[in-house]
Amino acid sequence: MAEITAGMVKDLREVTGLGMMECKKALVETGGDFKAAEELLRIKSGVKAGKAASRVAAEGIVSAYISADGKTGALVEVNCETDFMAKNDNFVEFANSVAQAATQNNPQDSEALASVVLAGGETVEDARKTLVMKLGENVTVRRFVRFSTEGKLATYLHGSKIGVLLDLSGGDDALAKDLAMHIAASKPICVSKDQVSQDLLDTERKVYTAQAAESGKPANIVEKMVEGRIAKYLSEVTLLGQPFVKDPDILVEKLLANRGARVNAFQVFVVGEGIEKVAVDYAAEVAAAAKV
Repeated sequence: MAEITAGMVKDLREVTGLGMMECKKALVETGGDFKAAEELLRIKSGVKAGKAASRVAAEGIVSAYISADGKTGALVEVNCETDFMAKNDNFVEFANSVAQAATQNNPQDSEALASVVLAGGETVEDARKTLVMKLGENVTVRRFVRFSTEGKLATYLHGSKIGVLLDLSGGDDALAKDLAMHIAASKPICVSKDQVSQDLLDTERKVYTAQAAESGKPANIVEKMVEGRIAKYLSEVTLLGQPFVKDPDILVEKLLANRGARVNAFQVFVVGEGIEKVAVDYAAEVAAAAKV
């Protein structure tokens, strides 16, 4: 059996990204054979990664990348299990590389993105699996959007939890940035009222009609009340209908008209939005463990 030195443990840790004690134990189990220890750790980490895949990844970051000419860009959400891990340099680097890969390769869906080869030579999916082994947490590339435009693209990241990608024609860089910030703050669902789905409008109208009917007013008055509520709803959820956050006295629609600009599209991602987080009662876990 070869002598197991601190240097060997350190080297194995650098190669695998796993803990010192795990690396030392693997070297002991393999009689100091470095390659065998690395293989053993990858096997064990693979088991860990498999278990991690069933855990909810509701934390993470939004990352963005725009090409040098400002014409192509992507926004991605990459998730992990804990906010602490979302700040890990390796995790952040992975998310940034995925955003760049989505921009430069134009994948049509998440499956295609997973097959894109990153600068380091691994596919996105292989790099994700490697990261799971290193971090010991589930990591998922949840969603992405890619824009290509004849206008200009702008992005805004509020910390790393809210991200916006904006496609703008006309205006200037300052206006594009202001609009991206506005979208992050006000979170419209679409650009204009004609883009609101009929199903959504039907649902809102049904709710408003039931509420207005309880007033006991005549049917014609109820109808006017409902249409007023619908108009207010549309102004709240459409970008053009919202008051501009930096100057609430002017609507975004008017701001764009004054600047000779048009918003072609936008996307906003909020980390963990729509993911059901698992509430963990740590006190109960400790209490239960104490009874064993």
